[in-house]
Amino acid sequence: MTINCNGQLIDLATPKVMGILNLTPNSFFDGGKYKSDEEILLKVEKMLTDGATFIDIGAYSSKPNAEFVSEAEELQRILPIIQLILKHFPEIILSIDTFRSEVVKACIQNGAAIINDISAGNLDDKMLETIAKYNVPYIMMHMRGTPQTMQTFTNYENIVKEILFYFSEKIAQARSLGINDLIVDPGFGFAKTLEQNYEVLQKMELFQMLELPLLAGVSRKSMIYKTLESSADEALNGTTVLNTIALTKGVKILRVHDVKEAVECVRLFDKMNAK
Repeated sequence: MTINCNGQLIDLATPKVMGILNLTPNSFFDGGKYKSDEEILLKVEKMLTDGATFIDIGAYSSKPNAEFVSEAEELQRILPIIQLILKHFPEIILSIDTFRSEVVKACIQNGAAIINDISAGNLDDKMLETIAKYNVPYIMMHMRGTPQTMQTFTNYENIVKEILFYFSEKIAQARSLGINDLIVDPGFGFAKTLEQNYEVLQKMELFQMLELPLLAGVSRKSMIYKTLESSADEALNGTTVLNTIALTKGVKILRVHDVKEAVECVRLFDKMNAK
């Protein structure tokens, strides 16, 4: 199971870690933390040193009830950072967290290698044709509504069955356009209650029937800290626990704020499963 990132084949037989770099001032965990080029570069360098295969950059917070950000502002935030990072780390594999096709175009033209779309094309009807044009790996996440409305769309009869049907349709649509490298993210925290998040994680091995790499993004989310009655700042240990469970369910990419700890999860998981 491989994906082609700017001509570099990444083998997902061994799970990989995707480090998160939020450029938004209002992200739920690390919003506004990186205020200078030096701070950004130090963060990226640390994630790469700690073992991240991919760095995921987002300039539009998708937390519940997040403020709307214009396309122009999203581009103004993200393009200089792509250029900065690639100047200092030319071999890096950058993933862009966006649901806008125009942002996709500009970022790919500036060297981005992967697109991570929380809406799987539902918020921009030109997204899939844009992905097909540039032929980059595409992470499709499950969500209902928008970041501003998603928590009002949590009514499911059978959540796992409905998510599987959602992805089946999206995969067929993407394949019809010739999109090769697809990755599936069930969207923990997006249009799901706390209990629904755990049901999806409990049954996540069922998503292997899609025969695509699975990505899990549980890092420091409320499904952890609300359960533990703590906070996002105190949710690293809980994140490690759920990342480990996700690996046992067949997840191939862990999207995380804390790369070192996630890489250790992968190493120990691989050791346990070594033949």
